[in-house]
Amino acid sequence: MLSDGEAKELLSFLTLEMRADVKGQATGYILGLTGNRDGCRYLQTKPDFLKALVTLTRDPSIAIVKDCYHALINLSADETLHQPLVKETDLLDILFQNLLDPKYMFADRICTILSNLSRHERTCRDVFSALQEQKIGLDKVVEIFCTEGFNKKASLHYLGPLLSNLTQLPEARQFILDKDRCVIQRLLPYTQYEESTTRRGGVVGTLRNCCFAYTHHEWLLSDAVDILPYLLLPLAGPEELSEEENEGLPVDLQYLPEDKKREDDPDIRKMLLETLMLLTATKVGRQIVKNKNVYPIMREFHKWEKDPHVISACEKLVQVLIGDEPEAGMENLMEVEIPKDVEEKLKELDTKEQEQMEKDKQESEKQSHISYTDLTD
Repeated sequence: MLSDGEAKELLSFLTLEMRADVKGQATGYILGLTGNRDGCRYLQTKPDFLKALVTLTRDPSIAIVKDCYHALINLSADETLHQPLVKETDLLDILFQNLLDPKYMFADRICTILSNLSRHERTCRDVFSALQEQKIGLDKVVEIFCTEGFNKKASLHYLGPLLSNLTQLPEARQFILDKDRCVIQRLLPYTQYEESTTRRGGVVGTLRNCCFAYTHHEWLLSDAVDILPYLLLPLAGPEELSEEENEGLPVDLQYLPEDKKREDDPDIRKMLLETLMLLTATKVGRQIVKNKNVYPIMREFHKWEKDPHVISACEKLVQVLIGDEPEAGMENLMEVEIPKDVEEKLKELDTKEQEQMEKDKQESEKQSHISYTDLTD
């Protein structure tokens, strides 16, 4: 790495007043450093370099600004840099100011940085606080996210993961679930947003996090929100159901066309199943989901699914759908206190299940390779 003298000299080049060619070489060098872990960890100890990068996002040279944003994306991908970035610089203030500009050409890079920084709870709170302090608020982020073409130079898809990350905080979930704001109703259609897996996944993650607030389950499943079709449609296929099964389903899921396709991303499919599972944690939720005839959709989905992790999530949901009601005092599964010895046993079983699924996956890949070899002989 750089000696103290070399670092001091390099830092002197990273100013708005420096000649563009010299400044460009300096930012290019810093960008190179951020391309590996050792370089990132070195810059973690050099807050002056972090401040300089943030300052140069205001440089008149597009090439220099681009390098600075790329470097900040790399740095924000390293969790150990999160606190230095938000505590030692005015990064969040600048990012949010530029995000609000509908003509800002680097808005997608801003969304990526904010998404990276908000992954873990500690810095997520810093991001959420910055939103409040700048009087922007989560409502403005949602408005920008839901306004098609807000920025003609950026897709803003990574606002989806940002919303998902922010809703790990109870305060953010409370905002999204405010019955007077109709925020969650605006987000629901994006569970089927074909243009971007990132945007779809971000919204599904947001819905899943919000469903941890079990006191809202009845409202979420009611006609006021009607969350169920938006969770089920991406999991439903073209299989023909009986007339009786169709009639029991929500209207949007009845008699689906022959070309109906399921969500193609396994991680999103798993999150959708986990969201449905959360909605069955309360007695009222289970009753509504069962009455809406969800089982046939899950039955056909289970036949179709190939990913072992998603299959496991589906089987857990099916067990709830076809199982008996829990005994008295256990109706709300989110309030049941699990004895420590049982909790440890469940964790052990879960670990074994994960290991077996990974083993099965490797074996499946091995068999696929053998079949391909046989075909080529």
